Amino acid sequence: MLYAILLTISYLLGSIPFGLLLTRLAGKGDIRKVGSGGTGATNVMRVGGFKLAGATWILDMAKAMLAALLGWYFVGHDFGAFCGAAAVAGHIFPIWLSFKGGKGISPMLGFVLATNPIIFAASGLNWLIIALGTGYSSGGSLVVLTILPFLGFAAGFNIGASCLIVSALGFYAHRENIKRLINGTESKIEWKWKK
Repeated sequence: MLYAILLTISYLLGSIPFGLLLTRLAGKGDIRKVGSGGTGATNVMRVGGFKLAGATWILDMAKAMLAALLGWYFVGHDFGAFCGAAAVAGHIFPIWLSFKGGKGISPMLGFVLATNPIIFAASGLNWLIIALGTGYSSGGSLVVLTILPFLGFAAGFNIGASCLIVSALGFYAHRENIKRLINGTESKIEWKWKK
């Protein structure tokens, strides 16, 4: 029963659409009607600039970290990883927004930071190198999602299993980005420092 309660709380935490809430509070309108239509930090950048996107990124990371730490505190480290994965699922499929949310990269990084800081450092570094080097945020995300399960299983079976779940969710959320990358129509990162 405790497991089900914690997983449900984790999913609901992940479902909090900080990108949508922050852009609305800032008077920027409905983020779902702009760019990719996602509620994550990359799309927030398009209307709110770097500061608003940064705030979204931090809060989206924090909700998955909190979910993982709750699972860790009440059950154990390995179960905490599954709670973090549940938060990522909530971010991608939020119950409050008809199950249409963000791509899951910010909460994924929060989940791995709480679960294994070494995996977090490797994931963050790979994302930065690819995203900044190519200009494609989705490209960096897909590279991280590809290596994530391997890093997870190197740390332990349950960590690897939770990373595999997150990777599968992330690839599903990026399915349109993958098509655009193949077709050469994917948009690059718009670095808007002020808005």
